[in-house]
Amino acid sequence: MNLLVTGGAGFIGSNLISQVIDHQSVFRLVNLDCLTYAGRLENLRSVEAHPKYRFEQVDLRDRSSVHRVIREHGITHVMHLAAESHVDRSISSPGDFITTNINGTFNLLEACRIEWLKSGVVAQNPSECVRFLHVSTDEVYGSLGATGLFTESTPYAPNSPYSASKASSDLLVRAYFHTYGLPVVTSNCSNNYGPHQFPEKLIPVVILKVLQRKQVPVYGDGLNIRDWLYVEDHANALWTVLNQGVVGETYNIGGHNEWANIHIVERICDLIDEMRPDLGGGSRSLISFVTDRPGHDRRYAIDASKIQADLGWAPAHTFETGIRATVRWYLDHPEWVAAVSKP
Repeated sequence: MNLLVTGGAGFIGSNLISQVIDHQSVFRLVNLDCLTYAGRLENLRSVEAHPKYRFEQVDLRDRSSVHRVIREHGITHVMHLAAESHVDRSISSPGDFITTNINGTFNLLEACRIEWLKSGVVAQNPSECVRFLHVSTDEVYGSLGATGLFTESTPYAPNSPYSASKASSDLLVRAYFHTYGLPVVTSNCSNNYGPHQFPEKLIPVVILKVLQRKQVPVYGDGLNIRDWLYVEDHANALWTVLNQGVVGETYNIGGHNEWANIHIVERICDLIDEMRPDLGGGSRSLISFVTDRPGHDRRYAIDASKIQADLGWAPAHTFETGIRATVRWYLDHPEWVAAVSKP
């Protein structure tokens, strides 16, 4: 396996690379990342000297460079994680989300189509010789009411420029399977959290605000609900889907952890009060409710029964074990926070 991980310097990608690089089936692992603000080589210190590891600083929007990487490294398997992913940024600056998430995915699909179909390997044995895993989000499904779960057959109803761009890329991947026979698999995951998450998403923002004794902003009434997935569990699920998933299928990946945002914020406050008593306690007093963001989906929840029944995957972490480990990691790695916070 000559494995390409796009977005490997990001939060999920770096955790994934660290987890799979020593697997015996991996001959070479190529990390393609253009190193935007959220892609940090600091996330990969543990693997940068590994004999299997290669790094390519390439923007997915650069079609010729993407094609070169696929060709020169003899890529046989792709795990496509690279994307602009912050909803707030997609509302204020949607253009990068369209060009990266849609056009970038198209360039990657085209490079694989040309190289793999030209070589004939797809026709020979598509399920084993080559494989393209497209990593997406549950946000493509829109918003749920008080009950119900997203399944793989839930109609798409994206409500932000971010989720619309991911839905578009999902459909491109589907089209390349049905039109060209490209051996693709798609995953749609719930909200990830854990070590190395860039401090713009809810959990790291709250941790750092509390440590700095600054007000912690919570959108609306704080009752928006998400299904939370610890990043190590997600990385394990992606490896399972890449190797065992049925070509052309979609697998929803969730953590079985539905929590309202306000509960998450309060739990982080309590954990920091426990782990850092020198700060004086009372961290919940820092919570401040702010005007809700436009198009803020009320509830997401994943039905992950398909991946569990068909591929035998289930999350290993509860939310309590995962959030405790996450808070502990940020407390123990102030140097990483300082490095990624530099302009």
